[in-house]
Amino acid sequence: MEEYDFIIVGAGSAGLPAAVYAARFKLKTLIIGAVVGGTIINTHIVENWPGIVEISGWDLMEKLKEHVKANEVEIVNDKVTDIKKENNSFIIKTLEKEFRAKTILIATGSERKKLNVKGEKEFTNKGVSYCAVCDGALFKDKVVGVIGGSDSAAKEALFLSEHAKKVYIIYRGTQIKAEPINTERVEKNSKIEILYEKNLEEIFGEKMVTGVKFKEGGELKLGGVFVEIGAIPNSDLAGKLGVKLNDKKEIIIDAESKTNVSGVYAAGDVGNKHFKQAITGASEGVIAAFSAYEHINNKLSD
Repeated sequence: MEEYDFIIVGAGSAGLPAAVYAARFKLKTLIIGAVVGGTIINTHIVENWPGIVEISGWDLMEKLKEHVKANEVEIVNDKVTDIKKENNSFIIKTLEKEFRAKTILIATGSERKKLNVKGEKEFTNKGVSYCAVCDGALFKDKVVGVIGGSDSAAKEALFLSEHAKKVYIIYRGTQIKAEPINTERVEKNSKIEILYEKNLEEIFGEKMVTGVKFKEGGELKLGGVFVEIGAIPNSDLAGKLGVKLNDKKEIIIDAESKTNVSGVYAAGDVGNKHFKQAITGASEGVIAAFSAYEHINNKLSD
């Protein structure tokens, strides 16, 4: 079983930058990720990555992967199924093999929340989608709805307006919570209409989605439903390892990206930081790499 100084579980916008810095600290590093690039590869346009005015999420991740490879860090495309602490190291088990590490970074991101309403499961991939960038082009000239009121929901609606005939943002609150620039773009877009104080009760259709019903009464004819209501951290592996989680299942980390378990760090959407962006996840990953470097070198000097 090959041993590494630093194994990064997760190959997204937190894990990849961490690998670049770990390599610069001369740590023997490995990245393991089921989806190389993470969820940001589904983002249509990224406008808030410093130094790049505008880039697609896919292209940004390609640049990060290129940077990782330039630092000769191996990326294993595999799913981690278990992590166990054994003396002063960790055993990381994947579907294919096992690895040993002195320190680990958990950068496993999150999964989209489900509405859990009637018809959602039945019509998933039949008009119900959780990714506008992935599926938006399939809804050309159709009327679609985006469920949610976050910045992500606003950006999904803006992207869908490039394809759909009409886009409804359907939100249970009284005011969407998008960044001001995206709120302004939504308000100026003649194809987008916001429906406030609406809660979905059912998604209906025949072979494909044809509409939704509201708890408040009434229904709306739609050819597609895009769900954007937040995410659940992928923290199960960390929890089994004894890492402390908060009530939202987020990993509790400090300013140095440390968890309560010595040698275990976390970064990105799986962590408990309030402001979650690709760039903040990258920062947390880089800090974790430095913390791991100090941890290993302090042990060597003891």
